[in-house]
Amino acid sequence: MLHLLFLQYTGSEQEAEPFVAGHVLFLERYHHEGTFLVSGQAVPSAEGGAIVACAVDRAAVERILAEDPFVVAGVATYTVTTIDPGRVHPALAGILGVDASRVRG
Repeated sequence: MLHLLFLQYTGSEQEAEPFVAGHVLFLERYHHEGTFLVSGQAVPSAEGGAIVACAVDRAAVERILAEDPFVVAGVATYTVTTIDPGRVHPALAGILGVDASRVRG
């Protein structure tokens, strides 16, 4: 499974500023563990950010997101969209653990 995680601030970006360092450590932990593949701010950044996660089920993703210092402080929330990749670029097949029948390109 692949999870698209969309972060939205509950107030202003400035209200989230005191928690940025903790949020970055949170991101680094799950990137290092291999759960987060990509993360970044939205453009414009006031819209929040997004993360692409894999290698865990939806319940685990929701538990992980509850640890984010932004969520703990109440300055942001996440929307989770889980997808079952039907077609995958060859460069991503191994990372996502999909079988050869889904590889395209």
